[in-house]
Amino acid sequence: MTDIYSIPVKTISGKEETLQQYKGKVLLVVNVASACGFTPQYEGLEELYEDLKDKGLVVLGFPCNQFASQEPGDEKEIQTFCQTRFNVTFPMFAKIDVNGEKTHPLYAHLKSSKSGLFGTEAIKWNFTKFLIDRNGEVVDRYAPQVTPAKLRPTIEKLL
Repeated sequence: MTDIYSIPVKTISGKEETLQQYKGKVLLVVNVASACGFTPQYEGLEELYEDLKDKGLVVLGFPCNQFASQEPGDEKEIQTFCQTRFNVTFPMFAKIDVNGEKTHPLYAHLKSSKSGLFGTEAIKWNFTKFLIDRNGEVVDRYAPQVTPAKLRPTIEKLL
């Protein structure tokens, strides 16, 4: 089984790294988009991050343009949008695919660790959320309509 912390990722500013720096933290990994009906969840994600980062929570945003082309911009445009519209300070990463032949290795790992409704692995839409405990184990997967605020009690138990 893949160690989540060794999976290569690229930050939104283009730096190649792994998730090793987040080892020992509770992670909330979210595929995000700027032009989606769920885009206002950025506000709730940032609120969770601000409130709980000192206790060990890190929200990780992975832009994806696979759902109705709702993330058409490049990384610079995405970063500007997130900062100016929602004051996002949690880590953001380069745009990735979460389904199909070019699925990013992180999402291949997440989907195989925790399937969705009726056992399907495919991500159905933007703002699907994966909660990972301090040991790097995928605890749960949440549908896009589950708001960040609804995750707070579960996250706080893991902290």
